[in-house]
Amino acid sequence: MNHWLLKSDPETYSWAHLIRDGRSDWNGVRNHEAANNLRAMKRGDRAFFYHSGAEPAIVGIVEIAKASYPDPTDASGRFVTVDIAPLAPAKEPVTLAAIKAAPGLKTMALIRQSRLSVQPITAAEWRAICAMAGIPA
Repeated sequence: MNHWLLKSDPETYSWAHLIRDGRSDWNGVRNHEAANNLRAMKRGDRAFFYHSGAEPAIVGIVEIAKASYPDPTDASGRFVTVDIAPLAPAKEPVTLAAIKAAPGLKTMALIRQSRLSVQPITAAEWRAICAMAGIPA
């Protein structure tokens, strides 16, 4: 199983929206590196749901419910989407400031490539953030 981080502006689509919907496609990704990360996702992979914007933080964990397929919002046919389903909320949201302060997380893509909306997470990063969030890894 691989691990990922999905960034969303909470005003556009929040954790609360996903809980309400029960499942959603992760569409609209137009950055090629982020799209390649979507293509690499497999059903059953896990991802952190990250609220960007004014109060950036990891707020939950999702499961990839369906591997990549053509994004219906992309008229060019070049980009893909995946389906996600919520698994668990963070008992304690993990803020960007907390991630930057954690010694083992200083090389995360979230810090190095802050604008990338779909990012890989290493196994060590996954375990560390799950512990910070109060979620079993």
